[in-house]
Amino acid sequence: MLIDERRQHVLAKLQRDGRVLVASLSESFGISRITVRKDLDYLESKGLVQRTHGGALALNGGALLDLSLQEKQTKQLQEKERIAIAAANMVKEGCCILLDSGTTTTAIARELRRFSHLTVITNAVNIAVELAGTGFEVILTGGTLRKNSSSLVGPLAEDVLSEMHADILFLGVDGFDVKAGLTTPNFPESRVNRAMVNAATRVVAVCDSTKFNRRSLALIGPPGVIHTVITDMNLSEKDREALISAGIEVIRV
Repeated sequence: MLIDERRQHVLAKLQRDGRVLVASLSESFGISRITVRKDLDYLESKGLVQRTHGGALALNGGALLDLSLQEKQTKQLQEKERIAIAAANMVKEGCCILLDSGTTTTAIARELRRFSHLTVITNAVNIAVELAGTGFEVILTGGTLRKNSSSLVGPLAEDVLSEMHADILFLGVDGFDVKAGLTTPNFPESRVNRAMVNAATRVVAVCDSTKFNRRSLALIGPPGVIHTVITDMNLSEKDREALISAGIEVIRV
């Protein structure tokens, strides 16, 4: 394999997995660890990766990146709108809804405005503001503000959620691997997400197809915690079948 081809393979693996390790690359390519380190140093010099001890992280679009709401708002807009409509169609008047932070769940909050009487529990400050002018009962969890996501995290948010019950949770994720489960880049966020899962009767993952086959830093839970996935039509048939085999309902819109 030519040097440039090898480096392209490294970038492809980074795009897929979010990170690479020197040891595993050395073994898979059959080259020395010194050569792998030189490849990663070169890619870093081009602004393509972030070097870490023992490997590298993806810079562009990797599931390990903790993007801000503003950055996420520009991605997969039409897909998020269709997902939001499908999610709102699962709601009935008088339900208690749990909404995670994120751009897809914010789109869902806007769709929920067609209802008259709902209780909405959320850890997202922007979603609470979005629903402030409605007749809903809106409950903020409390907690420490994460400016990147406008979300509330920490022990206070977790404790409040442990005393709550919701009919349905709409959960956004940064990575969804059918084997590993649902992941997010931030550990405190993952703990709040886990508390949300435990508080809901029905858990619905709302994520566009780009989130599949990606693993991020912090585990929210295994695939089995999800009852339904709402995603777009670009989800591969292989992934759809894997989800169905895991007992998860799949809605493609």
